[in-house]
Amino acid sequence: MKVSKNFKVAGISMLLVAGLVACDNEKPGPAETAGKNFDQSIDNAGKQMEKAGDKVAEKMAEQTEKTEVAIEDTEITAKVKAAIFAEHDLKTLQISVDTVKGVVTLSGSVDTQSNSDTARSLAAALAGVNRVENRLVVLPAK
Repeated sequence: MKVSKNFKVAGISMLLVAGLVACDNEKPGPAETAGKNFDQSIDNAGKQMEKAGDKVAEKMAEQTEKTEVAIEDTEITAKVKAAIFAEHDLKTLQISVDTVKGVVTLSGSVDTQSNSDTARSLAAALAGVNRVENRLVVLPAK
């Protein structure tokens, strides 16, 4: 935002200088033509600065959106891990959780299909979860 403000201040300053130059030249002729050309150049520069400012604002908005999605995914992952950890039958150290754009991926191993289903259900029940990919492998008890 500071960059855009600086561009606007610079553009306004150039317009004021151009206006003062135009006021001093009351005679028509090459100087007046030069002043008009200068005014047009200032206008074009102002438009280019405005476009640049808009592009910067657009990029900042995109980055903000990406950051918000990453934060939301991190929150979902933490909630899923907490829910799994709270379930006493699950061996939580053998279950990994990853979230990308609301899609939760469970990986690792469990000792029964029932525990795999429980982990999937716990994850699916949480707000913000769009889908659960259950990649848990059922290993026989030792």
